[in-house]
Amino acid sequence: MNECYITRTGAFLPGEPVDNESIHKYLGRVIGESRVREKILTLNGIRTRHYALDEKQQPTHDLYDLASEAVKNCFAGDEVKVQYLSAGSTNTPLVAPGLSTLLHERLRRKALLSQPLEINSNSGICSSGAQALVNAVRAIRSGDATAAVSVGVDQPSAILKSKAFRPTYDIRTIIKDIRHSKWFMSVFLRFMLSDGAGACVLQSEPNPNGLSLRVDWSYSRSFANEAPLCMKLESRSLRLSQDVRVLSKYMMPFGMKALSEALERHAVSLEEFDIILPHMSSYYFEPKVRATIRKLAPGKEVPFWTNLKSAGNTGAASAYIMLDEFFRSRTLKPGERILLFVPESGQFNYVLISMTAV
Repeated sequence: MNECYITRTGAFLPGEPVDNESIHKYLGRVIGESRVREKILTLNGIRTRHYALDEKQQPTHDLYDLASEAVKNCFAGDEVKVQYLSAGSTNTPLVAPGLSTLLHERLRRKALLSQPLEINSNSGICSSGAQALVNAVRAIRSGDATAAVSVGVDQPSAILKSKAFRPTYDIRTIIKDIRHSKWFMSVFLRFMLSDGAGACVLQSEPNPNGLSLRVDWSYSRSFANEAPLCMKLESRSLRLSQDVRVLSKYMMPFGMKALSEALERHAVSLEEFDIILPHMSSYYFEPKVRATIRKLAPGKEVPFWTNLKSAGNTGAASAYIMLDEFFRSRTLKPGERILLFVPESGQFNYVLISMTAV
């Protein structure tokens, strides 16, 4: 089996950072949301995020633009002979053909990828981008490709802006228990999600001119056979919602299970890692993430790192954007081990990727 290395990373966050007080300038306002806005923003801990919108709610980029700009930043002006393109997203402008088909054509327009190649499109929520990365790793390891590009991209502002947003006003439930109303399950996501894209180049040989991340192993598990639906995007109404009761009950227990099973399968201890990069949707989960790490690594304080506070929760793109900033901002030493952990609350799917700096 071939080795696989992440040799380059790239990200694209559209526009200027948008602070909490300026969200309404881009997404507009929805009736009643002022009742929950401050509490949501306090709990999620996000300070700034990015939208592919102007202040009139007109798009500045489409989703394929975001993705292609991330690939452009990943290539950094160099030519890469890619044979495999893998991409994942929550919601694409066209239901069909697949994301990678349209992205391939957009990359041709930008003179980034002009050759025929194999494509792979992944749908889902947060883990769709991570699963795209796993599939790209498999293409390299199998020998089907010597170089691949993997992309994660999301543009939730297209359906969360007030001009497009259509919440359900279940008045009786709102009055009785606002947090568990259908209205809240859609509205709170307006303060949780934002736009962005990230990309990685994967190759069968390490970068001769700089540091690479060798992919040691990956592990993916769905627990949809054991848990109810939690987060969904309805294809007809484009209404995005998340059941916070289901989220609170299942997210961390299944996260612990996936992490434990991954470590056991690959015969490693969490203490062997130097840092963990978890995709957290909210700082609400930070104490639980710390508790999970302490439980699985009792003999060592394994740190974790995230850029959620400044980059926002970009769904399928989050893991890439986090990895790119980490890779570019840290001076990694050869041999340092990194664990990328991407949970998805759709119906509880988890992706873990172990990497070593070389």
